[in-house]
Formats: sequence, C-alpha cells, structure tokens
Amino acid sequence: MNLNEWTEAACAELGLEVADANVKLVLDLARDVAHNVVRPGAPVSAYLLGLAVGRGADPADAAARLTALAERAGAEA
Repeated sequence: MNLNEWTEAACAELGLEVADANVKLVLDLARDVAHNVVRPGAPVSAYLLGLAVGRGADPADAAARLTALAERAGAEA
C-alpha cells in the first residue's frame, strides 16, 4: 500500500473527504519538527495540528505556527 492508498483508506475509515487530507502540509510539519526538535515530536505535532483544526483553526496557519515554533527551538539548541 502506498501513501495515497493509505490516505484514501484512512479517510474512508474515519468518514473524511480525501480532499480535506492535506498530506503535504502534515508531512512538511512533521519533517520540520523532526529535524529541529526531536523525532517523536513529529507525530505528536501532527496530532496536535489535527486537534487544533478540529476545533476550528485554519490548517495552514496552525501548521505555520508550529513550524515557526520548531524552527525557534532548533535555533536555540
């Protein structure tokens, strides 16, 4: 199973539209957190992004804020 197939299957399982799954946004965020903070922070950050979006946050804005936080943390290390 490739990433697209997994995304489609996961969306179907959860009753979500595939169009709403912004895979690039999530992968970019995960990469930035993993490289600037700590690897296990990547899935945690993706989950937190999902919580924020589920509560009404704009996905791009929330991801940008988390990326900026990760970059600041990386610069301080």
